[in-house]
Formats: sequence, C-alpha cells, structure tokens
Amino acid sequence: MDDYPLLNLFWTMLVFFCWVIWLFLLFRVFADLFSDHELSGWAKAAWTVGLILLPFVGVLAYLIVRGRGMTRRDAVRAERQQEEFRSYVRKEAQAPSAAEELGKLAALRESNAISDEEYARAKAKILS
Repeated sequence: MDDYPLLNLFWTMLVFFCWVIWLFLLFRVFADLFSDHELSGWAKAAWTVGLILLPFVGVLAYLIVRGRGMTRRDAVRAERQQEEFRSYVRKEAQAPSAAEELGKLAALRESNAISDEEYARAKAKILS
C-alpha cells in the first residue's frame, strides 16, 4: 500500500466509475436503438457499426443526435404499459369470480333449469 498513494486510489475509482457509466450508456443506447420501430434496418445497422467501431464517439453522437427522441420514446412506452396494466385491472375487476359463477350454476341446477350432467360439465369447465 506504500507504493500506491491515496490520490492514485481516487483516480482509479473515478476511472472505474466513468467506465461503468459509459457501459450503462452503451447498453441504454443499444436498447433504445433496437426498440425504435420508426428507424429503418439500415439506419440501425449503421448506428450499430458506428457504436462498435467508435464506441465513445458513437455513444456521444447518438446521445446528441437522438437523445431527445429517447426521452419521448420512453414516455410513450411507459404510458402504453400503464394503459395495458389499467385495462388488465379493469378486465379482472369486472370478470365474475369462480365462486360467483358456481353459485349461479348451483341456482340453475336447483331450479331444474339445467340437468346434473350439464351442471357437472359446467362446473368442471369453471374449475379448470
């Protein structure tokens, strides 16, 4: 530890931290690039080649050129996922439960509206 001063330790930590941030940005750029449905395949291929051949410049260029669109696409994607979740919750909240359906089925059997065989088939369908 005597030959590695404290400032070198801080410098190493800073370089490592910047490398992790750059790696995070690189993966984020690739995720945005391949999730953008408006961009053509040739443009995606060109950006990919640029990001692989010139990684630091490529990431910075992508953020400068398409950075504003990244935010917009993220917002649209989040809104779409939220709406899908809301519609799923609405659908499940309105759907009758198995217990309610079995209760209605039992009432139909007691009033002789359906036979015992029909009741057994419907009950098996509900419980499956």
